[in-house]
Amino acid sequence: MMKSNWYVLYTTPRAEKKVKDRLDDMGVETYLPLHRRPRVWSDRVKMVDVPLFTSYLFVHCREPELYPLLRIYGVVRIVYYCGRPAVVRQKEIDAIGLFLEAAAEHPLCEGEEVEILTGAMKHISGKIQKIKKKYLILYIEQLGSKVCVNISGVARVNRIK
Repeated sequence: MMKSNWYVLYTTPRAEKKVKDRLDDMGVETYLPLHRRPRVWSDRVKMVDVPLFTSYLFVHCREPELYPLLRIYGVVRIVYYCGRPAVVRQKEIDAIGLFLEAAAEHPLCEGEEVEILTGAMKHISGKIQKIKKKYLILYIEQLGSKVCVNISGVARVNRIK
């Protein structure tokens, strides 16, 4: 009897959650790592769960059970490595989960740089000087002054060093 492994499916753009739901309904074990991030609309900012890996979904099954999944609406292809379906080890799936847990628990810190997402100061970044319950005091270097902004209206600035 063949053992089950984790495999990777490539989906159509922004269809990861729907494909996951379809596979779950069929009884296929899936893993779609999601993280929360702010999405900005013209009138509001909302925290939404987005896939960590765009257009990718992990499935746990035996290799012969993998090929019929190509018929599921939204599945484009199986990800291959060296001519065979790519196998992801359980410890790598667990590491992704641990990473997401650690990232979710990491709160904003004083001294961290954030970008303002809404309002008159949209797209301006500043350093956190003080953290209140619902508001942050930011120092805006370009203006040489401090401003008070709602925590939900800012996002971390990802700096590559």
